[in-house]
Amino acid sequence: MNIISLKETLKRGIRGEVTDDAATRKTVSRDTSLFTRMPELVTYPKDIADVSAIVKEISRAREIGMDISLAARAAGTDMSGGPLTTGVVVSFTEHMNHVLEVGSDYAITEPGVYYRDFEKATLAKNLILPSYPASREIAALGGIVANNSGGERTLKYGKTEKYIEELEVVLSDGSQATFKTLTPEEVNDKKKLKTLEGNIYREMDRLLTENAGLIETHRPKVSKNSAGYALWSIRDERTGATNLAKLICGSQGTLALWTKARLALVKPKEHRAMLVIFLSNLTNLPEIVRRVLLQNPESFESYDDKTFTFATRFLFDILKQMGLAKAIHLGIEFLPEIQEVLIGGVPKLILMAEFAEDTIEEADRKALMAQSALADLHLETKIEKNEKESEKYWIVRRESFALLRKSLHGYYASPFIDDFVVPPASYPEFLPRLNALLEEYKSHFIYTIAGHIGNGNFHIIPLMDLSKEENRNVIFELAPKVYELVINEGGTTTGEHNDGIIRTPYLPMLFGAEMIALFARTKEIFDPLNIFNPGKKVGGTFADINRDMITKMV
Repeated sequence: MNIISLKETLKRGIRGEVTDDAATRKTVSRDTSLFTRMPELVTYPKDIADVSAIVKEISRAREIGMDISLAARAAGTDMSGGPLTTGVVVSFTEHMNHVLEVGSDYAITEPGVYYRDFEKATLAKNLILPSYPASREIAALGGIVANNSGGERTLKYGKTEKYIEELEVVLSDGSQATFKTLTPEEVNDKKKLKTLEGNIYREMDRLLTENAGLIETHRPKVSKNSAGYALWSIRDERTGATNLAKLICGSQGTLALWTKARLALVKPKEHRAMLVIFLSNLTNLPEIVRRVLLQNPESFESYDDKTFTFATRFLFDILKQMGLAKAIHLGIEFLPEIQEVLIGGVPKLILMAEFAEDTIEEADRKALMAQSALADLHLETKIEKNEKESEKYWIVRRESFALLRKSLHGYYASPFIDDFVVPPASYPEFLPRLNALLEEYKSHFIYTIAGHIGNGNFHIIPLMDLSKEENRNVIFELAPKVYELVINEGGTTTGEHNDGIIRTPYLPMLFGAEMIALFARTKEIFDPLNIFNPGKKVGGTFADINRDMITKMV
């Protein structure tokens, strides 16, 4: 079988579309990562039957020796190269893009639904999925689940895995299954099945039982992690219940393709007040974080002086995307910040602690208590008493990556150390070492730092001229040095952006050989022919990074 005959077979076998159009293939050869991979075909399934047919055909082709694989794709906003493939793209946003149900505390959705549309549907019942990422306006549920995303509200509410109740999936032989919480007795019933699903339950039960101690030892000790396979999340040791959906969440489409999800939702608090803290140095940062967290903020975010300066420099580009009235209002609100940039009074770091409560009085009280708790540190602080007043800070925080990606000619926003997590208690030792390390390479890039300061999740986005080989070499030199610092502090290489092409080769450094062997075995159990997104999570190499890295602006 060749690619032409595969294309024709797929066209006959599914209700959706199949194309090898050059322009379409080029579009899906990119996400927001450093990489490009040109697929052979792009498919647009209309339903789970189509997804099953596509997987069965790729499996057959693989069995007879064709070097072909597939990768799921939703909105394509991934920063790690997760949905990129040289094989067949299975794209969900065209047809499988429906919110199927919103209940009293849950929603059922397809993977191609954009989060912005999903939120409109859930807010109609005063509910949200609180693990949405900063890219909420352009991200889709497929990637949010596949990456185990977590954003600004993760501090209080947790990541996506917490809200996964059930996943309808297509397995690597094209069969269908539903993963949800099962009792030990129900797991035993599944193990009796003479199917791939039955084998998965048999083998995963054995793997978890025989390696329980090893898995627990390597459970990440920080509050956010998307690195590796979440073997520690599958089984509730207290009740003995098993839910393989918790494993599929964060697996980047390497174990199964999910086609329908039941997600738990929460009722958001109606009123917010924000404490803004302006730091001229980082000396007291750990103590500031500790004291603010005692007041239980819903989110605790940060961005640095470089992000602040870029945002004011390109303020017009931000505002022109909004309506005239809103742009004028926000433009006026930004005037003090513009003045600070002009006179050189930019703070080293801006912290945003937002308190959400049922009444504005209670939200204000929490913000004032946090402010009072910092009084003896003699910091510059400010309380924004409603969401309109705090909006400009959120715009800078949420739009910083998109802004950098679009605005600097000749430089490319290059996420390769963009998502590590360290314990907040490590800040006094860790941050000076990190800054010193970044300074060693400052001739090769400009960078900004933003992130979730409340739980130690930092986003460093270097801006680089990738046409220069010496700059591309920095990616291989600097990343292991940063990760060594992170791992020494008990941290993880990725809190929410996942492994993909860029971080899979560092998993041995993070987890060690024994856990890597368990990850490889997990992949083999679910996907013995390695047709699902190979090279992500398991088997990815530094040669992959070097081969597929872009070398010019595209």
